[in-house]
Amino acid sequence: MTTTAQAQGSEGRKARPDHLGHVIFITAAAAMGGFLFGYDSSVINGAVEAIRDRYDIGSAALAQVVAIALIGSAIGAATAGRIADRIGRIRVMQIAALLFTVSAVGSALPFALWDLAMWRVLGGIGIGMASVIGPAYIAEVAPPAYRGRLASFQQAAIVIGIAVSQLVNWGILNAADGDQRGTIGGIEAWQWMLGVMVIPAVLYGLLSFAIPESPRFLISVGRTDRAKEVLAEVEGKAVDLDVRVGEIEQAMRSEHKSTFKDLMGGRFGLLPVVWIGIGLSVFQQLVGINVAFYYSSTLWQSVGVDPSSSFFYSFTTSIINILGTVIAMIFVDKIGRKPLALIGSAGMAISLALVAWAFSADLVDGKLPHGQGVVALVAAHAFVLFFALSWGVVVWVLLGEMFPNRLRAAALGVAASAQWIANWAITASFPSLSDWNLSGTYVIYTAFAVLSIPFILKWVPETKGKALEEMG
Repeated sequence: MTTTAQAQGSEGRKARPDHLGHVIFITAAAAMGGFLFGYDSSVINGAVEAIRDRYDIGSAALAQVVAIALIGSAIGAATAGRIADRIGRIRVMQIAALLFTVSAVGSALPFALWDLAMWRVLGGIGIGMASVIGPAYIAEVAPPAYRGRLASFQQAAIVIGIAVSQLVNWGILNAADGDQRGTIGGIEAWQWMLGVMVIPAVLYGLLSFAIPESPRFLISVGRTDRAKEVLAEVEGKAVDLDVRVGEIEQAMRSEHKSTFKDLMGGRFGLLPVVWIGIGLSVFQQLVGINVAFYYSSTLWQSVGVDPSSSFFYSFTTSIINILGTVIAMIFVDKIGRKPLALIGSAGMAISLALVAWAFSADLVDGKLPHGQGVVALVAAHAFVLFFALSWGVVVWVLLGEMFPNRLRAAALGVAASAQWIANWAITASFPSLSDWNLSGTYVIYTAFAVLSIPFILKWVPETKGKALEEMG
């Protein structure tokens, strides 16, 4: 590529798209998978105690029913990248939407505990696919100057999905007179909670027909003219389309369909950049963030809060999650990925330590003493805020950006799979750990928040302002 062409390409990348609103719509439609990801992940929070009661199971079995969806998520995440390279990003979104829809109907009308678990695995596969295809697609269609903010849509959609699920759960609980097993129209409240997801699942499927295929995929299958049309839509008329296509083709010429074998070759088996991606994914989960979304109602009830109030606290936590995500979206392209992550790690460590201290108090009449109860509530919300304004957004942005083009699909799949496995480990272990020592459990999460600080400082790269073709 000539110096003049490179300069034109660089200038074009800085241009404002002619139809930024259209680009935002495309991004928001793709991020609808993130909404379902958040909704499906968190909706089980309202059904945990009802499932325990209906099927008369203990903490260990209950944890497996809650966590088993994450096994499906790991499978979906591991396979989505390769499937997307073969049939396109949009088709993977449509498959995920179908899986979400079927899972919602099945989970709402289970015959027994085993098929409830099966429907949750199916929905988990859809979650895993959405977790990979959303950030990958957004990174590929977003103009470089806006990519950080647009990539943040994925996490914004996730936290909105979490909040909506908690609000819906709270509304359904009140309609059932505060009884999670109360009936509405002949169906128990918890079944309605799981079944309502069919509405956003169908919407996701419909929206996938209204957005264009990724330019990079179109070029990879020889549809260059259509790729130019999409690039003009998302990057604006000021961009030299021939230069942009040339940049993408040049990056792709050194590529082949990425496989797990391509990720090998580092000192410890995998390439260093892949280990960094795995580390980001694992630390994001090991601080215990999903305990707040899968078990918060049960957690608050365990320290004496009544069911209706516990559902309300779950909703307020979700609102804090949204506020933190908005903060991250504002600053991720201004101050960079690493500074946000460091701020979040420090804030989470302090908040988690305070939660651990509060839960170390002896219960009085089944409740925490007033002082410790206030600290627990405030610190738990602060923890979610610091996570949301940092790791919640930064990890998804980095995973969409940091891998070289030739590795991106496979590496993103491995990193996302690691995230789901870590999520499963935390989710499956929490009920038993909390039965053992609730305060000690939060000490463990605090330790991981502290350890994430040297990890960021030493190994995580800053990707702010770089084009995807510059990575690696």
